[in-house]
Amino acid sequence: MTKAILVLNAGSSSLKFALFEHEAASDLHLMAQGQIEGIGTKPYFLAKNHRKQILADKELAISDTNHADCLQIIATLLRDNYTDLKLLGVGHRIVHGGAHYTAPLRLTPGTIGALEALSPLAPLHQPHNLAAIRAVADIQPDLPQVACFDTAFHRCQNQINQLFGLPYHCYERGIRRYGFHGLSYEYVSSVLKQREPEIASGKVVIAHLGNGASMCAIQNGKSVASSMGFTALDGLMMGTRTGNLDAGVVLYLLQQEKLSILQVEELLYRRSGLLGLSGISSDMRVLLESSEPQAALAVDYFVHRISRELGSLAASMNGLDALVFTAGIGENSSIIRQRVCEQARWLGIEIDTHANDAHEFCISTIDSPTTAWLIPCNEELMIARHTRTQLGL
Repeated sequence: MTKAILVLNAGSSSLKFALFEHEAASDLHLMAQGQIEGIGTKPYFLAKNHRKQILADKELAISDTNHADCLQIIATLLRDNYTDLKLLGVGHRIVHGGAHYTAPLRLTPGTIGALEALSPLAPLHQPHNLAAIRAVADIQPDLPQVACFDTAFHRCQNQINQLFGLPYHCYERGIRRYGFHGLSYEYVSSVLKQREPEIASGKVVIAHLGNGASMCAIQNGKSVASSMGFTALDGLMMGTRTGNLDAGVVLYLLQQEKLSILQVEELLYRRSGLLGLSGISSDMRVLLESSEPQAALAVDYFVHRISRELGSLAASMNGLDALVFTAGIGENSSIIRQRVCEQARWLGIEIDTHANDAHEFCISTIDSPTTAWLIPCNEELMIARHTRTQLGL
């Protein structure tokens, strides 16, 4: 019998999964992973085993497939391909844990209700994270489930870095900077500590650059400050999200442009960012290949915001020893990495263009005062590790 932990990462129109084999006194081993995209419109299922062999690669027939349906499809795939499989538990990525959830925890009906109350703080993610939890409970109610929070990694930040310039009672009521992508930062920090412990113990900024993008200042493995704040809307411009925005713009849209609250939410979360500024696409690959001036403008602004945040985060630590790139754009776009590093020469970064083009682990020159690194993200493995710990395995 093969004992395993299932990891689920539910988005608004997608459900990602990863299956890890559990063996005592051993790290977790990937067995399979994949995702269903286009949930609710035109769902497509792609899954591979640990050898990269395709287990599923097909369109799904039901146009209104929901997360519960998708979970059943994934469960059927796993049963068909792993006949002796015994699931020990399911780990979930939960975007928002608020001020109180500072570490992973085993889920109960009470905690699920408390997490649902945080949905307004992460409207693109939290409801779908919870939908996956409920779907698992409906299928196998006795199967343990563990919540792993993207905000937990940042709860060690000092109060100054969590405050807004609002009346203090707002902070007491939970209106504060939370920070996100914590599971990514935690995993990347663990890899850096394992491979370059001296660098990991210093002043590091990790740039999680993907459709969702943020940056975090990390000193001796602990979060100091993050570009994201109260919601996952702040900081860097993203695929469809604005990033940093004067709050007065929102008031203007409501008062002068007469937009409804729902229209403003749609604008800020789904019609802005790379998509809105370029008018072409939210996909960085498409923009880099385009000859349209608006595409170049969107890319320029993306790099500009990274450069500004890098300076700010370095200031929060009174210096910088290393810059680490991760996530979709950070891992795959040598052009973006090169442009960011070139604009960060004032911080002592000297990029090695050959190493960068080859996507090597270290992408700075051997004598660069401040180093630059590339570490692929693996949030799923981080979640699986936390799940194993919470279940006492």
